[in-house]
Amino acid sequence: MLKGINPLLNADVLQALRAMGHGDDLIIADTNFPSDSVARQTALGRLLRIDASAAEVAKAVLSLYPLDTFVDDSAARMEIVGKPDEIPAVQKEVQKEVDKAEGKSWPMIAVERYAFYERAKQAYCVIQTGERRFYGCFAFRKGVVPPDAE
Repeated sequence: MLKGINPLLNADVLQALRAMGHGDDLIIADTNFPSDSVARQTALGRLLRIDASAAEVAKAVLSLYPLDTFVDDSAARMEIVGKPDEIPAVQKEVQKEVDKAEGKSWPMIAVERYAFYERAKQAYCVIQTGERRFYGCFAFRKGVVPPDAE
């Protein structure tokens, strides 16, 4: 245990978050997502796990992880097949965590299912959660941490 760091963030996840650079994508996936096969195609090349809900994992990750302010798609959700405008409860919960972490409304964009899979394959890493609700899949693009004011 470390002070000030969410205990859900295990050593493997912390190492990946630290190694990522500006513009790298992180995928938070539900239990139904093909996480292992997709993770093998990412920059990290192996699957990370946090056995908690998608919202709990998003909260933990976003406590350390800055979202990219230079692009419009730094926070994304997998859209429901055939219902692209519908936002299920799991996505509403994660949206609340995104907004809290950023201190303002930061709407996630919707990404079509197969386009989401392709984005995930290009990501730095995939974290599979214990989320069992459908469409609990998210992509977060890493931003920058500004220098301290002089």
